[in-house]
Amino acid sequence: MLKALRAPTTQAPDRLSASVLSSLGMADAWTEIEGPIGRLFVAWATGGVTAVERAGDAVGFETEYQLRHGRAALRVPSMPAGLARQVEQRLRGARTSGPPVDLGGLTEFEQAVLRKTMEIPYGEVRPYAWVAREIDRPRAVRAVGTALANNPVPFVIPCHRVVRADGHIGEYGAGGPEAKREVLGVEGIDTGALERLAVSGVRYTGSDTTHIYCYPSCRHARRTMARHEVRFRNAEEARSAGYRPCRICRPLESTPFAA
Repeated sequence: MLKALRAPTTQAPDRLSASVLSSLGMADAWTEIEGPIGRLFVAWATGGVTAVERAGDAVGFETEYQLRHGRAALRVPSMPAGLARQVEQRLRGARTSGPPVDLGGLTEFEQAVLRKTMEIPYGEVRPYAWVAREIDRPRAVRAVGTALANNPVPFVIPCHRVVRADGHIGEYGAGGPEAKREVLGVEGIDTGALERLAVSGVRYTGSDTTHIYCYPSCRHARRTMARHEVRFRNAEEARSAGYRPCRICRPLESTPFAA
């Protein structure tokens, strides 16, 4: 009697299993990539990027992810090609609407804060009060700061581009003020110059040829030649001098409710 032949059983490598589950949308995944100021852990699900953290304790990252999202994230060798390309473009400052981000679990307010922050151009900064005004919550400046401090996807959503109303750089959840200065420096911002303007009380700069005033980091402000630059301590001073606000950076036109 012939015996049925059995194919030898081989267990799939853990990494392959994780990659397959992730590609089928059956599990969240994460990997390590190069960021603007060091390596990053990046996690994603079917809805987009779900978590970003400066590389460190991998076990701690997975544990925190499980607690925050209520599900595990499996480590895989690399991101899907399309998503990896979008993340890389975002980190190097390409003008792109991607990558998709999954902010499930956050409040409507928190999501509005983070999505507005994602619109701040590479190499420019805006104050917390600007974000609050842009989402039609002008009195919620402190709440904006809290939402940004808890940003689950820093670097992809550039909370480092939001500064204090007085022009100082301020705090940063992904490494503190020094890390914030470092990543802004990578984007071409002279944080020392911004701090000096803040100390001197300057909030806006204008051009005496266009009579438009901007945030000092606005790309239009940076194109103004030194001999044509005019400095203002507040919007009221700029308007009194006959200047109008930039339509690109949309500076605040009144004193913010909080720093």
